[in-house]
Amino acid sequence: MAKPKIVIGNWKMNKDFEEAEDLITKIEEELADYQLQTEVVLCPPAVYAELVTDHASLEDSRFYAGLQNVSEFPNGAYTGEISAEMLASMDVDFCIVGHSERRKFFGETDEIVLKKMHRLLDNQIVPVMCCGETLEERKAGKHFEVVGKQIEATICTLKPEELERTMIAYEPIWAIGTGETATPAQAQEMLAFIRSLIEKKFGTELAVYTYILYGGSCNAKNALELFSQPDVDGGLIGGASLKPEDFIKIIEAAETVIKDN
Repeated sequence: MAKPKIVIGNWKMNKDFEEAEDLITKIEEELADYQLQTEVVLCPPAVYAELVTDHASLEDSRFYAGLQNVSEFPNGAYTGEISAEMLASMDVDFCIVGHSERRKFFGETDEIVLKKMHRLLDNQIVPVMCCGETLEERKAGKHFEVVGKQIEATICTLKPEELERTMIAYEPIWAIGTGETATPAQAQEMLAFIRSLIEKKFGTELAVYTYILYGGSCNAKNALELFSQPDVDGGLIGGASLKPEDFIKIIEAAETVIKDN
């Protein structure tokens, strides 16, 4: 059987309460008739966490609950922060860390990202660690160097049993929210490079097992071609995850690839 794909919806800072509830309901209704092999994760803004976890906890749920960020601190006097322990108490299963928007606008470094990963792992939550290069770095031919350093500083410091519970999302920064997308060949090239770093550190079996996703303007039109690449294990979806019909088409693309393999 082919390796299942993972499709994660990152809503970012969008939707009011009623809109969020409506989006969840529509996705749930659309997926009700599917016997999915693809694993689907919804990552709303933190204030809507319970909306997603309430649905995800149902016996016949077709998706898991995720969030977009977590504190690097365990608990205490950190006003406005949300701890991994809090997420675990709400049955959150996945959490995005190190997204380029967090790195750019909130000054998150690889060191901070690694701390967040450990907080999540300690609370049995899967970190989805993001990496990627800017357009300037890509044009300068430094994309492998930049992404390699991010992987070395985070993923390669984990223990094998921690890596087994961790996912990676490659998102070229120049393709996030711009409508620009890495070509399938570019996505495959970088994901194969990331997998080679994991293989060098942890061995072939764990490298094959590790989930590496592509993100960056992945949409209903290009998902099938992207997901068909041998090292693309799924997608971290931004804008398209806010449109139920598009998000379902992306999931359908993942299902098609699984069945064809």
